[in-house]
Amino acid sequence: RRELLQKSPHLSGGHITRIYQSDLKLLFELYDRIFFRNYFRDHFTGQLLFSLSTRMTRNAGMTVYPRNLNNLSPQEERYDLRISVVLLFSYEKLERDKVVNGIKTRDSLEALQLVFEHELCHLIELHCFKESSCRQERFQSLAFNLFGHTESCHRLPLMPEIATVKYGLSVGDRVSFQAEGKIFDGIICRITRRATVMVPDAGGTYQDRAGTRYCKFYVPLAMLKKR
Repeated sequence: RRELLQKSPHLSGGHITRIYQSDLKLLFELYDRIFFRNYFRDHFTGQLLFSLSTRMTRNAGMTVYPRNLNNLSPQEERYDLRISVVLLFSYEKLERDKVVNGIKTRDSLEALQLVFEHELCHLIELHCFKESSCRQERFQSLAFNLFGHTESCHRLPLMPEIATVKYGLSVGDRVSFQAEGKIFDGIICRITRRATVMVPDAGGTYQDRAGTRYCKFYVPLAMLKKR
């Protein structure tokens, strides 16, 4: 953590307001040196990528890899360690404990590190055994022995919870909003970064089991009024 804050031109403290792929690469290099004795730098011949996702609204992290790992040579291995910026930037939106992998975090940087550690365990399992599951004993032992993780899940603020606490909105609520100079009434059917609102419309492209047709709108939470 200390070295990351010293070396990153984007991170200035525990509260993350901006982050770049280069920060994830730097974080990986620090973990590789401190925890793995530069194993990946000196011995890994495949490709490692690091990416930030604005579409991941439930998963804090993900390791993306080819499904035919067993058939690939070491040089053909390819892993993408992907982190959700949505959950990182939502960290401060709720005043409650935020637990990641069984550990209470003090800020969004610590949450990032714990999520990243979880993905490192997936990387190690995939590299060594060509399969990985955080529900299995091998992964859980690895995560505990390396990083002290006692769980394999996070309790970071998700958008449905934020919508309920901050705006009093939940899936199934009837709401109204203004768009295109009109007032629309509809029902919230999903909440991610925005609310998905289904508005009854005889010419809509969506139809429920009762035959009612709807148009779909993606609406910022702040624009919705509960009816």
